[in-house]
Amino acid sequence: MKIGILSRNPRIYSTHRLVKSALARGHQVQVVNPLRCYMNITSAKPMVHYREQLLNDFDAIIPRIGASVTFYGTAILRQFEMMGTYSLNESTSITRSRDKLRCLQILSRSGIGLPTTSYAHSTKMTGKLIEMVGGAPCVIKLIEGTQGKGVILAETPKAAESVIDGLRQMKAHFLVQEFIKESNGCDIRAFVIGDKVVASMMRKAKEGEFRSNLHRGGTAIPVDISKEEAQVAINAAKTLGLSVAGVDLLRSSRGPLVLEVNSSPGLQGIEASTGLDIAGMIIDYIEENVERNRDHYKG
Repeated sequence: MKIGILSRNPRIYSTHRLVKSALARGHQVQVVNPLRCYMNITSAKPMVHYREQLLNDFDAIIPRIGASVTFYGTAILRQFEMMGTYSLNESTSITRSRDKLRCLQILSRSGIGLPTTSYAHSTKMTGKLIEMVGGAPCVIKLIEGTQGKGVILAETPKAAESVIDGLRQMKAHFLVQEFIKESNGCDIRAFVIGDKVVASMMRKAKEGEFRSNLHRGGTAIPVDISKEEAQVAINAAKTLGLSVAGVDLLRSSRGPLVLEVNSSPGLQGIEASTGLDIAGMIIDYIEENVERNRDHYKG
């Protein structure tokens, strides 16, 4: 089988591990920078070119598209999908998950537990936004933020108003979200492949910080999660149409709440904390599903 990995840097841990696992199972693998690809959009014969090469023989594509290049990266992925190539996570599912507002709206419609979230355009609604999420402290998030960037804890109504006013002046899109005090600066990353949670870790924020992201200095340990937590994570990934996802959960007094769904979850933290070969599990999943994809297009 020939596998393409859409990634801008083959030396990144996750990309390197996927390459190594694919080669260990006897597959051919090529890392392709999506920004160096260009497309020929023609009737009945869509194509993707990469430098001087025509990419028309991949059996499967693993998208490792950074948030900053989502628009172009998913356009390239969509072109592969038009060619009948199996994609581990499809372009539509990635764009759903990357837009925090759209993601929460889709999950909400399916009845999946979420922190109470408010959103508005008018500057006259600032007080209502804060009130809707139970007042301060509250969390203010940029819709396009990743790895904990653009996430602010406002401890008082006045602080929340100041942050919101500042973001409005910058014409930034943001959400206001309920602060789940009982989570104590911890969240759970449940790693979903197919219809299973294959690994989970608890991330704890460093002293003086409320964001538990490892990129922000948080620490991670393996954790056993409940059946309910696992099912919520699986349902969230399925609702967005993701085959592989990192689902971030908060433990609250009203049960597990989905904080975020990552369509390109990093492998380093979860593999280091659990000792599991997550990259190998991903390649195994692709092996199981490529034939099904071929049959679909033949049918």
